[in-house]
Amino acid sequence: MELGSVTHFLKGKTILVTGATGFLGKIFVEKILRVQPDVKKLYLLLRASNPSSAAEYAQRWKDLFKVLRDKLGDDFGSFISKKVTAVIGDVSSENLGIKDVTMREKILEEIDIVTLLLAPSLMRDSILQCLLTQLGLLML
Repeated sequence: MELGSVTHFLKGKTILVTGATGFLGKIFVEKILRVQPDVKKLYLLLRASNPSSAAEYAQRWKDLFKVLRDKLGDDFGSFISKKVTAVIGDVSSENLGIKDVTMREKILEEIDIVTLLLAPSLMRDSILQCLLTQLGLLML
């Protein structure tokens, strides 16, 4: 599939991103926002203890968005606010660990694409456990 057809496909889509804080997840989020600014929304499912912890992740990504920030200038902040929503959850928990029922229902209603970029955070997790986590998310 050519890049042009991928970017065309993503136009107007809402994407649930798992593993957004990992190496591939960060690159994926930056790339989508840079090459397809007409993506409708990215929901980033983050394993965080509270909303302020989730917001801190975005602050750590400042250097990652340098190209996009330079391109958008003063509009960068509003662009990110409009396109990206951090959601506290955990793919290994029931209902993705999203306690806010209204938010969970909104996400499930809106998403067009789910990306599985998550990886085990504990290296002691077995391969089988990692696969079951991935497969469980696919059963949504």
